[in-house]
Parts: sequence; structure tokens; C-alpha cells
Amino acid sequence: MTVPPMPSRVPAGATPEGDGVVVGDGPVLVDAFIDFQCPYCRRFELASGPALASMVTDHRISIAYHPMNFLDQASTTRYSTRAAAAAGCAADQDRFLDYMHALFVNQPPEGSAGLSDAELAALGQSAGLTPGFADCVSRRRPRPSPSPSSRSARGSDPRIQGRWARPRTWPTASAHPAADPLWSAASRGHQQADQAGSTTLVMVR
Repeated sequence: MTVPPMPSRVPAGATPEGDGVVVGDGPVLVDAFIDFQCPYCRRFELASGPALASMVTDHRISIAYHPMNFLDQASTTRYSTRAAAAAGCAADQDRFLDYMHALFVNQPPEGSAGLSDAELAALGQSAGLTPGFADCVSRRRPRPSPSPSSRSARGSDPRIQGRWARPRTWPTASAHPAADPLWSAASRGHQQADQAGSTTLVMVR
């Protein structure tokens, strides 16, 4: 996994650490650690994404998406990092969720070169992004740095250490109105990835 320097500019809606993008303004914060080249992250998004997006729209939750690059080593073009950078550009136009979903729907095979920069830019059109998005992608700005997310997801939280094989959800508050539908949505994604190891990690706080 590469460890690039922190970017000089972070996307709109970036977390205080600059390692992800926050979507929504609900009182319950969900942290999702994703890699755009990970096939099990794709399964989780397709199974749980619509329900989570609905809760964001209803102001019940907010989601901090942390793009990671642990699969860069499986790509000949550092696709995980390039896709994360493009998603950061989408965040500047308030289209992060739409573009993230499009990336997963059109996910290239793991271990391939991935989508080219031109294809990443063209994908933005289907997500409603303006022509300025293509310029942002070509200039690699802004970029949420995947590396801090990768380090924090793998090592800083004792709940995560040794549990990297499958998506998991932990409550860190006693109870809240979004709890039941949130667990239900997360469970659908968990079940989709249950037959094999997954690198989608979801935390609730």
C-alpha cells in the first residue's frame, strides 16, 4: 500500500482528518471504509447503499465515507487511489453518493488496470457532474488521502484489529431512533459478503 503525502486541498465535506467525505447531517454518524476496487465493497454498496442513502435524505444519519487504497498493489495504475481522487472531485459538486454508486456499479475486475482517467471522467456525466469534473480528475484535485483511512481502519481501533475479514457494525451509543433500520440495512450488506472475506467496514457512533 502506498503512503502518499496529505493533499494540499481536501474535498468539500471532508472529515476533520481529511481522510474521507461526510454526507448528510443526521445525528447518527456512520463510518464506512471502502476501496473502489474491492468486489465485496461493491456487494455491500449495492445491497445496503439505497437504504443508507434514504436515511441520509431523511436526516436520520450522516455517513463518513473513507476511501482506501489497500488494493493499489493489485492494480497496474493505482486505480484505488485514482478512483478515490475522482470521488473527491465529485464531492466538490455535492455528488459524492451518486458518483460512488456509479463507481461500484461499473467496477473493473480486481487486479486489472481499472478505468482510465478518461473513463472516470465520462462516468461523472452519468452521475450528473458538470464538465469541470473532468478537469478536476485530470489535475488530481482535490484528493482525500486514502492512506490515513487505511491505517486507522486496520490498526487504531481495537474493535477492528483482527476483524478485517468481513463487514461489521458496532453501536457506540445505547440506543437511537435510526438504530433498527440502520442495523437492518447493514445486515443486508453483511449477508451479501458473508460467503467470502470482505473489506467493507461500517461503524456507527
